[in-house]
Amino acid sequence: MSLPKPTSDSTVLVTGASSGIGTELARELARRGYNVTLVARREPLLRELADELHGDHGVRADIHVTDLIDRDDRAKLVSALLVGQLDVVGVCNNAGYGSVGRFADLPLERERSMVELNVVTLHELTRAFVGPMVERGAGAILNLASTASFQPVPGLATYAATKAFVASFSEAIHEELSGTGVSVTSLCPGPTHTEFGERAGVGGLVESAPEFIYSRAPDVARQGVDAMVSGRRSVIPGLSNKASAFGGRFVPRSLLLPALGRLGGARLASAASEKAAG
Repeated sequence: MSLPKPTSDSTVLVTGASSGIGTELARELARRGYNVTLVARREPLLRELADELHGDHGVRADIHVTDLIDRDDRAKLVSALLVGQLDVVGVCNNAGYGSVGRFADLPLERERSMVELNVVTLHELTRAFVGPMVERGAGAILNLASTASFQPVPGLATYAATKAFVASFSEAIHEELSGTGVSVTSLCPGPTHTEFGERAGVGGLVESAPEFIYSRAPDVARQGVDAMVSGRRSVIPGLSNKASAFGGRFVPRSLLLPALGRLGGARLASAASEKAAG
């Protein structure tokens, strides 16, 4: 068993629930009857989503307005959930962001905060809840990686590195938990329609990309929850993304990195023109 069946005294934690894949994960879980605990910084969006999920599916939807980059805020969240009325039987570590640019030119504090959110927060939340899950003999953690995790990506250096950590860490812990009834799944979507481009400062670049390369957030969320229920080690939504992951793993770096560097140069030029126009 991995993610157990929904009960009135259990919940699934979803971070970054105020938009994108996080919102769709919460909707997919609620559609299947799970209570959800929604975490993000934007309280109005969390309340709106909580009301929607309760009204549409009759589930309990709790909210915690939390800045997950702040270590004290994270500690308060963990403490509240561990002593709360509901058992946390699932965790969706979805919160994260990226940036586009040459590392030497990007603001260091924003890059450091990305590592704090994408890596440290995920690491801490996984550790906080995996122990009680093992004691109960059931539970599932879904960690949001990316197809960027399969190779270094010039122009997305910090982001790709954080997602490489997520994928490697998740798959290793999944194996360590073999036989416990608990799973850790690495979800590796490719380009998906979310707020990622806007937060990275390249919304126009995202809008100009061909539609066929994008996945829909509800589809990604559905496959992610399916993987939690079945206890899969990893999932890569979409055939093109599977091909990209294969290339990232097996194409020699001497060939792959120059090609990615040229693509990254195009991204950087587009990002620079957006900023100049703004």
